[in-house]
Amino acid sequence: MRQLLNTRRRLLAALAGAPMLAAFGPLQAQARPAAPRRIVCVGGALTEIVWALGAQGELVGVDTTSLHPAAARDLPSVGYARALSAEGVLSLSPTLVLATREAGPPPVVQQLRAARVALHTVDIPHTLAGVREAVREVAALVDRPAQGDVLATRLAAESAAAERHVDALAARRERRAAPRVLFVLSHSLAQLRISGRDTAAHAVLTLAGGANAFGAVTGYKPLTPEAAIAAAPELILTTDQGLLAAGGVDGLLKFPGLAATPAGRARRVVSLEALLLLGFGPRLPQAVTLLADRLHAQA
Repeated sequence: MRQLLNTRRRLLAALAGAPMLAAFGPLQAQARPAAPRRIVCVGGALTEIVWALGAQGELVGVDTTSLHPAAARDLPSVGYARALSAEGVLSLSPTLVLATREAGPPPVVQQLRAARVALHTVDIPHTLAGVREAVREVAALVDRPAQGDVLATRLAAESAAAERHVDALAARRERRAAPRVLFVLSHSLAQLRISGRDTAAHAVLTLAGGANAFGAVTGYKPLTPEAAIAAAPELILTTDQGLLAAGGVDGLLKFPGLAATPAGRARRVVSLEALLLLGFGPRLPQAVTLLADRLHAQA
């Protein structure tokens, strides 16, 4: 009898505790932390935006154009944006891939989508407003809309200040035309190319108050000595990386035809860091202001 009573007591105690366990069970499930987001950025501007939004702790990989901030270079690399490998990206187990429209090749992008990776292509128009639109889009994708609003508002103020600065420099020229600028994209003297319309270089030149000496062509084209002389640029613009690869100003002016241009004869060569100049990221207002100052000083 005593054993039977003890058994009944244990059973009643278990039944009494069951509702409490059932009540606490869902609370324990809700308190379980979500898996951390793992972001791979393909495009230096996107990496800058993610960093500026305070989401850098979720970055697990970047491409080789992600040069700013310097800490981004310490992250695992998935290679050059236009020459990705699906295996390299997937090896980082990303839950989100942010890429610019230049990311490729297309078969690799298709492989990533087939692997059910959340891949978002973010288009960044080559305008000051376009950068703000990209900021808001990325902010929504990484669940930081409030930070996106703050950053976009700050960029709007900086963009307005940059535009006023460019207008003030143009007013100082009085009736003189905007300086004719030849942008040179160079990894070596054997691969010199110029930029026409529909390029980042053309857009940033225009924003800074310069006139593209090859504005009549579209895209990037190989530079010939004859074309360089005929364009008669007053100023040559390139990237810091390109100028270094060419061997400095002296090395760059060894390209046939460049030394015979007005810019070459006066050694008027300006360079800016590649991602700052061409990236169209959050530092675009600073790039426009700095380039405008350089163009004005040289012209």
